[in-house]
Amino acid sequence: MQRRDLLALGGAALAGSALSGMPAAQAAPHQAPFGRLISASDFGATGDGRTDDTVALQAALDAAYAGEDGGLLLIPSGRYRITATLRIAPKANITRQSGILGIGARILSAITDGSDILDISSRSTFRFLLIQGLDIHGSGKDGHGIRLSCPGNRNFLYNFCLRDLVIQGCGKNGCQLIGNVFEGQIANCYFRNNHGHGASFHHDPAGKGILSAVRVIGGVFGENGIHGAAMLDGCYDVSYHGSYFLLNKRFGLVAENGCTLLSSCGFENNHEGADDFSRGDAGIWLQGFATLVGCTAYSMFRQTHLLRATLTGRLAMVGCSGSGDARAAGAGLAVLRGDPRSSATLIGCNGSLKNEGGFEAVEIGSGDGGLRCGGDWQSRTLAQLGDYRLWVDRRGRLRIKKGRPQRDDDGSLVGVA
Repeated sequence: MQRRDLLALGGAALAGSALSGMPAAQAAPHQAPFGRLISASDFGATGDGRTDDTVALQAALDAAYAGEDGGLLLIPSGRYRITATLRIAPKANITRQSGILGIGARILSAITDGSDILDISSRSTFRFLLIQGLDIHGSGKDGHGIRLSCPGNRNFLYNFCLRDLVIQGCGKNGCQLIGNVFEGQIANCYFRNNHGHGASFHHDPAGKGILSAVRVIGGVFGENGIHGAAMLDGCYDVSYHGSYFLLNKRFGLVAENGCTLLSSCGFENNHEGADDFSRGDAGIWLQGFATLVGCTAYSMFRQTHLLRATLTGRLAMVGCSGSGDARAAGAGLAVLRGDPRSSATLIGCNGSLKNEGGFEAVEIGSGDGGLRCGGDWQSRTLAQLGDYRLWVDRRGRLRIKKGRPQRDDDGSLVGVA
């Protein structure tokens, strides 16, 4: 065990010894002063996998958040069966670290009415929430595994951290973040085999709360019933670093309004719900804009590309690749289209690129080497030398003009006296 976990358990043991000999109901504190670590076992939680621990766990959470400072609730190692949603909903502003430490604790959902397993809602200023170490097993008939929400634009849920979590088998999404939720991290979490998305991120559908500055670090999104991760309701400021998306029924990642950054992420064998490779699709489906650095895609079954994008802004891809073997031997890098406001620049990328609808990307140092850009006089990606444009006319001759050409035979021929 890590040193901090031993310290945490030691603190809980000291608290328990100080209260020995007292009935459980009298020993249970009514609230957790700042810095106080309380244990769910003090509230009667058994963790034996059979007893319904819902009431005990909720009482412990209520105690942790009874004061203005909040507290940390330790859920000792064990298997905790619950039959209703566990809720964290502070009434006062919380501006110091609080939350749940659950190293080795498994929450076994027996919820069957579609309700969420852990619901965290802010109707105040709620900072420094930490949820660490829980292993959440859904029933398949419940809702989201963890839901963080902050409706409206006068309340805030930020500087949060979800880390070292396993969330699987939930009836909806493994995790849902919605509304005025920002400046947070999701680190080393595994979202697996959930019936909806592995995780989803949303602005407030009413248009008042903005989700932003969320960083996903070392996440795994696998075998989920829809997408691995989904960015919906206009949100785009979620970035993914060193994360992996695999074996999801549809896309590994969907970004309906763009994605700030993906770095060192892998997409493997998504579209498990498709009949075959010809009916599959890319690891990422994107509208808007994005930056991808060092991202890879590999397929042996139904995933066809790393990226399918309809662009309205800029796309930058650096050092990305897309490939496949076996039935997916034709898998490639990207399929791109875009409107007149958009552009795409690919640097040092490998894998086949398909441009649709007249769209043209600029490729630098691709598999064929060199520089590839538009060659038609009407192309938006013509090569430029200072104020001069270069293009190839219909007769295959290189032409140059200061400023944009107005017709195919505009400007001067290059290399012709």
